[in-house]
Amino acid sequence: MFDDFYGFTGRPFQLTPDPAFYFESLSHRKAMSYLGYGLAQGEGFIVITGEVGAGKSTLVAHLMTTVDAARMRVAQVVTSKLDGEELVHVVARAFGLAVDGHDKAAALAAIEHFLHEEARAGRRCLLVVDEAQNLALPALEELRMLSNFQLGAHPLLQILLLGQPEFRTQLQCHPNLEQLRQRVIAAHHLEAMESGEVEPYILHRLKCVGWKGNPAFDQRVFAELYTASGGVPRRINQIVNRLLLLGAVEQKERVDGVMLSHVLAELTADGALALGRAVEPAQHLVHPESLLAHRVAAAAPAAPVAPVAPAPVVEPAPVAAAPTPVAEAPAAGLEDALAKRDAQIAELQQAVLELSDSNEAHSSASGGGQLAVDALHERMAALESRLIEQERTIRHTLTMLIEWIERDEARRAA
Repeated sequence: MFDDFYGFTGRPFQLTPDPAFYFESLSHRKAMSYLGYGLAQGEGFIVITGEVGAGKSTLVAHLMTTVDAARMRVAQVVTSKLDGEELVHVVARAFGLAVDGHDKAAALAAIEHFLHEEARAGRRCLLVVDEAQNLALPALEELRMLSNFQLGAHPLLQILLLGQPEFRTQLQCHPNLEQLRQRVIAAHHLEAMESGEVEPYILHRLKCVGWKGNPAFDQRVFAELYTASGGVPRRINQIVNRLLLLGAVEQKERVDGVMLSHVLAELTADGALALGRAVEPAQHLVHPESLLAHRVAAAAPAAPVAPVAPAPVVEPAPVAAAPTPVAEAPAAGLEDALAKRDAQIAELQQAVLELSDSNEAHSSASGGGQLAVDALHERMAALESRLIEQERTIRHTLTMLIEWIERDEARRAA
């Protein structure tokens, strides 16, 4: 409806992936660099993760437009809850192979024969597996086994895995996926767009359908769109679709903040934005020490024992692994350090109260009262010195802990 009203040649904010509307945000540019590097290696696994609607499928659709079909055969699988045997048959069908019955061995033989034929013809094979977080562990193991097919020393199949953040966590931490982790040669987590990228993104998609400035957009709309969507492309598309529909109904040539408020209220009432926005307040309320403890718990299963003290676990986080003794022991050490600091603060406060009482009595006291006051001053100075030293120690411990965690994450990403 709004396409006709505004004179568009197509639907600029459709929710399904379309490489014609590909917009290269900073995170997408990084992802393309990792994809390019991974494909150049010609083996192993490439992993791209991101939130729902972050643009993973659009990224891959854009990548496919750059692939030379004469040099690479690409098959794509969008998974549901598949076990290992089912996945093998789905992969065979994705490459156009007909396998009679449900014989797994026959399906594997057909895939291997096909890969050998493609290699002899000078073509590489790439398997794209979308929604990888739905795969069971046996299915992931089957994918690893498929990546073992070789012609001499030449690998026959490369696999690109696309998944939501929970797949990234599973791949990093699950003890049964160590062999798969060792096969990952490139990985990137696709972040949401930054605030300054929302306006270029919207105008880019509008220009793809012949936009000539109608409708115009108030500048405040772009900032409010970022706040409402969190910079996730699909949420932006969802909101702007409704904005343009409202503009067409009311025959508006300019989109303003009032229209956006009306659309956001409707989407919130419908529950369409609840999933995207429900987690935001919780993220803002997490205490830094709690967040650090969550990262320690998530890293602990794959982390070596280190003589550093992570922050105390204040409350469990949704995606963190259960704390292990490796994380709990140093956390207890830091709790003791914080408790000592609190005790010293209380002691300093008590000293201040005593000094105040001494000052009140000093007006009627002799020279001995002055000596008591001087002693309290010395005591306060000593406590302040101890408190500063304790604070320095805690900061140093936290710095070492953060560096340890970051090094551990870097090793897993490598």
